[in-house]
Amino acid sequence: MAPPFIFPSGLQDLEEEPDNRRLYVASPVDVAGLPPSEVDELVKGVAFDLSDRDLFCVEDQDVFDRVYSLVKGFSFLSPSSKYNLVETLRSNLAVLLPNVDSLARASQNSPSNSGIEQISISERIASHRNSLKIYTYFLVTIVLAEVSKQDTGASSKVAGQSRKKNSMNLWNFEVMRGRMVNLIANSLEINLSLLFGCDSDGSFVSFLSKFAFILYENPLVLKDTSTKDGLGRIIGGIATKYKRMTETCASILHLIYKFDFTVPHLVDAVAAAESKYGDGSLAVALIREIGRTDTKDYSRDGLGAENVGRFVVELADRLPKLMATNVGVLVPHFGGESYKIRSALVGVLGKLVAKAFNDVQGDQSSKTLRLRGKQAMLEILIERVMDVSAYTRSRVLQVWAELCEEHAVSIGLWNKLASMASGRLEDKSAIVRKSALNLLITMLQHNPFGPQLRLAAFGATLEKYREKLQQQDASNSDIASSDKHQVCFSSGDGPCRETVVRLAESASDSYLPSSQDQIEENAIVPDVGNLEQIKALVASLEAGLQFSKCIASSMTTLVQLLASSSVTDVEHTILLLMRCRQFQIDGSEECLLKMLPLVFSQDKSIYEAVENAFISIYVSKSPSETARNLLNLVIDSSVGDLAALEYLIGSLVSKGEFSQSTISALWDYFSFNVSGVVATQSRGALSILCMAAKSSPNILSSHLQDVIDIGFGRWAKVEPLLARTACAALGRLSKDDKDKLRCNGSKVFAVLQSLVTGYWLPENIWYAAADTAISTLYSIHPTPEAFAVDMVKKSLTSVFSCTIGDENTSQVINEEMDFCTVSTSKIGRFLFIISQIALNQLVYIETCVGQVRKEKSKKETEKLETEASGDSNGVDEVPSINAELGIVASDDLLIDTLCERAEKEIVSSSLTDKNLIGYCGHFLSKLCRNFNLMQKYPELQASAMLALCRIMIIDADFCEAHLQLLFTVVESAPSETVRSNCTVALGDLAVRFPNFLEPWTENMYHRLQDCSISVRKNAVLVLSHLILNDMMKVKGYIDEMAVRLEDEDERISSLAKLFFHELSKKGNNPIYNLLPDVLGRLATQNIQQDAFRNIMQFLISSIKKDKQMEGLVEKLCNRFSGVADPRQWECIAYCLSQLNFSERGLRKLIESLKAYEHVLSEASVMDYFRIIVNKCKKFAKPELKSCIEEFEEKLSKIHVVKMEQEVTSKNAQAHQKKISSLEGLVMSRKASREKDKAENYEGASRSRMKAVGQSRVREQKRVTAPYEALPG
Repeated sequence: MAPPFIFPSGLQDLEEEPDNRRLYVASPVDVAGLPPSEVDELVKGVAFDLSDRDLFCVEDQDVFDRVYSLVKGFSFLSPSSKYNLVETLRSNLAVLLPNVDSLARASQNSPSNSGIEQISISERIASHRNSLKIYTYFLVTIVLAEVSKQDTGASSKVAGQSRKKNSMNLWNFEVMRGRMVNLIANSLEINLSLLFGCDSDGSFVSFLSKFAFILYENPLVLKDTSTKDGLGRIIGGIATKYKRMTETCASILHLIYKFDFTVPHLVDAVAAAESKYGDGSLAVALIREIGRTDTKDYSRDGLGAENVGRFVVELADRLPKLMATNVGVLVPHFGGESYKIRSALVGVLGKLVAKAFNDVQGDQSSKTLRLRGKQAMLEILIERVMDVSAYTRSRVLQVWAELCEEHAVSIGLWNKLASMASGRLEDKSAIVRKSALNLLITMLQHNPFGPQLRLAAFGATLEKYREKLQQQDASNSDIASSDKHQVCFSSGDGPCRETVVRLAESASDSYLPSSQDQIEENAIVPDVGNLEQIKALVASLEAGLQFSKCIASSMTTLVQLLASSSVTDVEHTILLLMRCRQFQIDGSEECLLKMLPLVFSQDKSIYEAVENAFISIYVSKSPSETARNLLNLVIDSSVGDLAALEYLIGSLVSKGEFSQSTISALWDYFSFNVSGVVATQSRGALSILCMAAKSSPNILSSHLQDVIDIGFGRWAKVEPLLARTACAALGRLSKDDKDKLRCNGSKVFAVLQSLVTGYWLPENIWYAAADTAISTLYSIHPTPEAFAVDMVKKSLTSVFSCTIGDENTSQVINEEMDFCTVSTSKIGRFLFIISQIALNQLVYIETCVGQVRKEKSKKETEKLETEASGDSNGVDEVPSINAELGIVASDDLLIDTLCERAEKEIVSSSLTDKNLIGYCGHFLSKLCRNFNLMQKYPELQASAMLALCRIMIIDADFCEAHLQLLFTVVESAPSETVRSNCTVALGDLAVRFPNFLEPWTENMYHRLQDCSISVRKNAVLVLSHLILNDMMKVKGYIDEMAVRLEDEDERISSLAKLFFHELSKKGNNPIYNLLPDVLGRLATQNIQQDAFRNIMQFLISSIKKDKQMEGLVEKLCNRFSGVADPRQWECIAYCLSQLNFSERGLRKLIESLKAYEHVLSEASVMDYFRIIVNKCKKFAKPELKSCIEEFEEKLSKIHVVKMEQEVTSKNAQAHQKKISSLEGLVMSRKASREKDKAENYEGASRSRMKAVGQSRVREQKRVTAPYEALPG
């Protein structure tokens, strides 16, 4: 009997002679040193012995030594030898496993008192045990060695490919590995207790467990389905059958934490164990172990938390009922810090709601319990929509969308869910908004109320069925109204829901007329069933009406999302609006028009989304329907929408997606060949054809005469805009068609002249039509300047009732006229014609110069090609001499000089007899300077100032002479139309003559403070255009643009935000350098605190680079030292608190302490510094936290000291004031006493003088008394 085989730590440990009695290798063979032929012979000998002798011969020392040697040198074997050895070992083990069961039957059948047989059976058991362990060990060793070799050889691609090519037919390890692993898994299916005792051999099971988990760490191994299934059987059997639950759970969780690729394979293994053994103890143990893990561990290990989350979600998908009974241990993790775990648990609840409660079997109590459990899960999902993490909120909305697709949401929850999703459209996170949009799209697609959700239709149908319900149940109407919701919404499942959905859909599809009027006319209500079904239908219609109102109320938010900076917001909003239009949600059609300007977006995905939406909505397979859709779209569109439509249609034409049949249908509409067509539709058809002609001018060639006859005929008086559209069509003609018109187009020119100089068009349409007509004349007339002179003369004659040849013409033009006899509207038209012709003359000159340059360049290119192809000897000497003398450059200079002279002669011609526009310019100048007259006629002022600005754009001298006048008008004109037009003109002048406008930059910025919304809006647009296109430098007045961020008008505020957003993309972000100055200026202005904070928060948010943030810390800290106003201290501290502090930024803040320690006495400033410290603590590394705490203590000490100093200073000042007041009181009392003394002394002197006087009088009387008594 061979000694027992014990699993070694390593393969070579078998060569060591043991102290105890065990099987070891006595005579190993060095396979690496043998020739290939001897190795092959050795393999054949071992295979023969293992095949010819019994299964237990592997215990024999000689066979064991040779097998060991071959396994150790397995890598040196040839492919055929590898195959022979592995196949021999595998087949022997496959035969051995069934023998164990026969051995068990033999042991049961043998009599218990037969000692010899008992010894024989025990020896056989030992031999079986030894052989099983030996075969298993060698096969496992081969698998691990080959897998390790496969990993190390994967980096050498060429070598790997050559090995695979040579051994493909003989040794396919991928196939053999699966067979070996599955055979090893089969060893766990036999009665191991017979071989290893009642407790089984722990070493054998542990050995297989270690082998399986080692292979699970290799992603290449798990890609093979056969191998993966075998490994799953090993794990499931060890955990479930052999009760190694604790060790298996620990190993599985270790794999989950470390290797994300193992998650789905481990779920398969756990689910397979539950399915095979009917025992979910392994899954339950894992769920409970995950639930027992501390929540803080998941917050520290983000990757592990993510893998655990994926595991529980997939496990809930595979084993929903088992998860539903144990999910309670996971619910407490909703209160944990890891958003990944919370998001995963949301997914788990979604899987359970969709799958775990569909079992209709069981008694009423079990059904009630299931409904309660489902309701509790739904309440958790509703609550989690308000999660602090955006990722979790997004995941919740995604789960709700999945539930809607699975029809797992009851009608009772439908409107609550819709309201919740609509609220999340305003979430601050883009991923949440995206999920909310997708949820609403899914809810519309799977709504239980029908394919049409018009409010009018639902409301009218609801009223009809309410009346029918009252008629059938008049006596119990009160009870019915109180019970109808209970009937419908008692549960979300069962036949009640199906009835409601079926009735609602049928009512929406068949019973709902297209308008409310038709519903009112149709008094017959279809009978849908009994009273209970009518109640259910009424409840369903009420729910559908509420759902439609909820979606319709979100249209305002969807329009805002179309302007979002997030691409996903725009794309998914367009998809939702398309779905709303499909279900006829009120307001969706108008909202879809808002997407058209997005076609100009620089983001390709947004443009493609708009184009695809446009095609799917308006372009159909039927050409006539496509034409009708486009007509309805064009007729009432704004200027911006028309520009977007032109871009889209031009793109479709250039791509060939705008069919010729659609163009023919449009021509039929234009030519009134379709019955019921009106003039407005004809004009719309011509507009669309003009848009298409921009990309393909030949579209207009075949119907040119129709354009002239209809566009300028009697229909133009019915639809005045038709004439303007016809002018635009003539301007879009191809070059050949324009040449034909130049030769024989006198009729067309006469029509255009009558349109410009005549009065048959209304005032509000004439200006746009005349503008287009003059531009068209300059593009198709052979001598447009001469024809323009005739138009000016005719217009002048019609206004002033004189001819150009009269002697008083100059006097009439240059002197003031009596506006009681001359119509101001005629003067306005005349000024418009003059200015428009002058502007078109400038464009015409530039076009001619461009053509000259193009012809010159073309000739030079042809000349160079001719010289290159011919004999160049002596030919290129002249051009080289000309180049040296500068003759070539002088040609370009001559062209530039002629161009400048031609442009100057438009207004400032030296030929006085040919300077009609110049005369009008002087008249226009006098007219605009007459402010009293302009105030009397505000409409005339608008026309005059517009004409003045156009002539200023043409001539530099005229512009410089009238800039003061222009800025005076733009600041003081009472009409906001005049100020708005002049603001736009200032932008054009800044582009044309930037040096003239540069000193007036401050005045241009002042337009941002205008009381008119239109003026401020134009000012923002003009300045944004100039600054973003580098036509104006960003100077110190940019703070006025920043104030517009909080403008009362939302449109202006949005434009200002867009400006700063685009400005932050330029160069190295100019906002970084501007922000300190903006802060200083805003802090000194009388601006509300909330507005200031919003402005600075927006500006700071546009700074993304850490280096710039660090620089701002230093700049803002230095501003403290130059400021003495506590309000400015508070503003600077607030801005500091809004910065994102990196480690370097925080150190700069600490180093700059001396610059701001004097401001820490203010409590509000100190509060902002506390906010900074708390913010830094959240994301600081452990080694930095001590530094932050030390800085916090220092700030607190300085604050206390400064507060004490401030209190002491205040007390000293109060004491000084008290002393001063006391000294003043003493002095005043002393002065009063001296005054009293003086008064007393003076009084006493007066008394003495009075007494002396009286005594003298008495003395005199006494002396004279005797004499007075004597007679006569």
